Amino acid sequence: MPEGYITKGIGGFYYVKAGDRMLECKAKGIFRKRNITPVAGDKVTVEEEAGSWVIADILPRKNVFVRPPIANLDVLFIVASTTQPTPSTLVLDKLSAIAADKDAQPVLIITKSDLAGAEKLKSAYAPSPLPVIVADHATGEGLDEIRGWIEGRLCAFCGNSGVGKSTLLNALLPQLSRETGAISQKLGRGRHTTREVEIFEAFGGFVADTPGFASLDTGRACYIPKENLQYAFPEFEAYIPECRFTGCSHRSEAGCAVRAAVEAGEISPTRYESYLAMYDEVKDIKDWEVR
Repeated sequence: MPEGYITKGIGGFYYVKAGDRMLECKAKGIFRKRNITPVAGDKVTVEEEAGSWVIADILPRKNVFVRPPIANLDVLFIVASTTQPTPSTLVLDKLSAIAADKDAQPVLIITKSDLAGAEKLKSAYAPSPLPVIVADHATGEGLDEIRGWIEGRLCAFCGNSGVGKSTLLNALLPQLSRETGAISQKLGRGRHTTREVEIFEAFGGFVADTPGFASLDTGRACYIPKENLQYAFPEFEAYIPECRFTGCSHRSEAGCAVRAAVEAGEISPTRYESYLAMYDEVKDIKDWEVR
């Protein structure tokens, strides 16, 4: 059976790139019975059935995101503007933690450095291993670095509305006409301008256009248990074994090596504050409540 990957799903149809062909497919009924929904990024096998193509099987996934629906993501580009809208490090850290928890590499892209300096935002991530790219679609700054991350990987762009995701995609992929959407001055944020996930081939890799990948509910749709949250902040990793107590929550325990690293300037205070805020959100949630 031919193998391929889903580029887009809309109206119950899935568009599968199999070699040089783009096949319009329906999903077999067995997936509904198993409560499995094919999503963009899924690697699949297809077969002909009564003169039409159907998805016969979904190959094992590296990961899957609920909102937006996408599978096998390798890199999550988190786009933040220096202003209009003003960045929230908590939102950025939630997105990077979700990516890390799902074994995708988070990469921070800073836009609008012509309107306000990028140094404050860059300094917040200087002690962390999170790659940071300052990008300018007008001058081309940072675009080659972004292309390098895309090569050989499936990548998605996310961030608050109005930060310039569509403008950035237009600069990277000028052959694709994409509505950019105006900033709402009254609300201080942009309008959603795309409606379904679609994957494009680019720079030896794949780019997913992912509408709605901005506000994620970490306590539900992207729930990270409090015991796992420390591992979603990779800069904590070297210090966790040095904590005095096994199972240290890194909040108030004596002999916590993570807190000591924050005080020593080895871990960013804003990253640590985000960890505390995220821990507080999930500390009372039971696993069965999100299943």
